[in-house]
Amino acid sequence: MKLLLIPGLPGMSVWEIGLVVLLALLLFGSRKLPQLARDLGSGITEFRKSLTGKSEDDQSQEEQEPARKSGRGSRTKAKKNS
Repeated sequence: MKLLLIPGLPGMSVWEIGLVVLLALLLFGSRKLPQLARDLGSGITEFRKSLTGKSEDDQSQEEQEPARKSGRGSRTKAKKNS
């Protein structure tokens, strides 16, 4: 019997992955499984952000800086109204 191996997962065949997915479906149910996947994805995103050292405050400041440099601030609107 020839096993179908997945290149990214050494040692795990398609059948083993299918069995894991089936067990997860039986344990958590079809309603809870998508929410668990979303929570896992957001947890991984938060972990990656913590590794880079950037927080939401840093990102919002970086988004505001290009607007200030290009002259799209409140001063340009005040000059147009005068």
